[in-house]
Amino acid sequence: MTRLNQESQTSASSPTRSRFGPLGNLALVALLLAGAAAVSYWIQQSEPVAQRESATRRTAALVETIEVTRGTHRPKISVLGVVQPAREIMLSPRVGGAIVEVAEDFRPGGRVTAGTPLVRIDPADYQNAVVMRQSELGQVEAELAIEEGQQRAAELEFRLLGEDIDPANRALVLREPQIQALHNKRQAAQAALAQAQLEFERTQVTAPFDAQIVERFAELGSQVSAGSPLARLVGTERYWVEATVPMNTLRWIPFPEKGQPGAAARVQHRATWEAGTYRTGQVERWIGEVDTTTRLARVIVAVSDPLGTQGQPPLILGTVVQVEIDAQPLDDVVRIDRAYLRQGNTVWVMQEGALRVRSADVVFRDSTHAYLRSGLEPGEAIVTTNLATVVDGLPIRTAAEDEAASEDPSVAKREGEQQP
Repeated sequence: MTRLNQESQTSASSPTRSRFGPLGNLALVALLLAGAAAVSYWIQQSEPVAQRESATRRTAALVETIEVTRGTHRPKISVLGVVQPAREIMLSPRVGGAIVEVAEDFRPGGRVTAGTPLVRIDPADYQNAVVMRQSELGQVEAELAIEEGQQRAAELEFRLLGEDIDPANRALVLREPQIQALHNKRQAAQAALAQAQLEFERTQVTAPFDAQIVERFAELGSQVSAGSPLARLVGTERYWVEATVPMNTLRWIPFPEKGQPGAAARVQHRATWEAGTYRTGQVERWIGEVDTTTRLARVIVAVSDPLGTQGQPPLILGTVVQVEIDAQPLDDVVRIDRAYLRQGNTVWVMQEGALRVRSADVVFRDSTHAYLRSGLEPGEAIVTTNLATVVDGLPIRTAAEDEAASEDPSVAKREGEQQP
């Protein structure tokens, strides 16, 4: 037993000897390393596409895109405007006197039609003047009739005598100067009578056109003279909206020309009207003077039936309204939301899973859209998501691509096998 223990200790304390020797050990180690490398290479090359695709999807930024198209679009020029009357007068009488009668609608806010009697001035004096002028005319006509009778008698007497007389004396004998004077006097009397009748008719003041009474300055019993203000009237056939637009947009607004109407416009008063409610109008002209305060051009938009007799909301004079004018149509352009036009007139495009930053040729901008002549082609996907980091070539993906990848059985299987 003691011998066996000694032999065991001796064997444990002695160095281990390889049956293959030193060179064999090195060859064995090299063989093991080569096998490990081969196995690792086989694993990497067995499914490389799935690994790269999975890694790219996990690291690419998730974005939303929309597909763009080319076409003809009509931009909208959105500006502010002030409602003004298209026709406005200060109603005044052409004769003086006391007001003895007023119409029921002769008050602020009253609506009247053309020819409606509004005010009646005491007609007594003017009626008496008519009677007097009629009497004067009758007197002249009587005198003329007597003189014409005397002329006929003189002419008869002259023929009976058969005497020759020079033309000048003949006119005197036949009383031609007296008759001519009476003709002139009758003509003056007729004019005086017509003037008296005209003044009598003017004692009744009527509305010159369909109008609304905005202010009233006289009342029943008021003593007025010719030219005194009675009321301020504005026409109700249409109102004007004076819109102020930037100078660089004037060339895009279609004005009436050669029988063609001006651009269509929509007028909104969002403070009082329901959402989506608007009145339609047309551009009439532009005033050849800029606003002294804003340095903007002034464009007139006409709106018919401003008081809304057909059930539309009425326009109120003096209010500030929003005006949207249809600009000239743009052919063969791409229209995008203004938010998608990036800094420096660039757009973001998704191309083969990467972000591409493109320069764009912007033709026009309105309040909501930008219109591009170049920079985008039909069918391309524009990136609508805001990104914190923007680098040309940045990997990006869409939710639709992730969903398609998850529904692909082969991709799902490979990705599942790669999960730890």
